[in-house]
Amino acid sequence: MNMVKKILLTAVVFVFTIACKNNGNPEIKTVDTESADLTANTIDPNITYTKAEFGIEGMTCEIGCARTIEKKIAKMDGVKFAKVDFNKKMAMVEYDPAKLTPTNLEETVTKVGDVYKVKDMKMVEEFSEE
Repeated sequence: MNMVKKILLTAVVFVFTIACKNNGNPEIKTVDTESADLTANTIDPNITYTKAEFGIEGMTCEIGCARTIEKKIAKMDGVKFAKVDFNKKMAMVEYDPAKLTPTNLEETVTKVGDVYKVKDMKMVEEFSEE
C-alpha cells in the first residue's frame, strides 16, 4: 500500500509540474474595432428628443429594482437619458421618438419583472423636480 501511495504522489507531483509550466510568451489578442458597430446608441444633436415621466409600481428596493429598471431603459436604442427614482417611484426618460414609443418603454419595464407596472405616463417639456 505504501508503494501505491508513493507512485500516486509522484504522478500527481509530475502532473502539476508539467501543467504549471510558465510559458514566457504572453498571449496576444487583437480586436478589430473598425468592423464593430459603434453607432448603436450614439446621441445625434440634430434630433428633437421627447421627455417622458411615469410612475412604476412594484419596486421594493433601490438597487435591485430601481437600478435594474434604469439600466434596462438606458440600454435601449434611442434613449438619451434615463433615471429611475426609487423614493418617488418615478422614471424620467429622454428618448428619440423615431426609434421608441411610450409602449416600448412600458414593455421594457414590465419585462424586467412581472411585478412592475407603469402608471400615469405623460410627455413633459421639462422633468419635474418635486
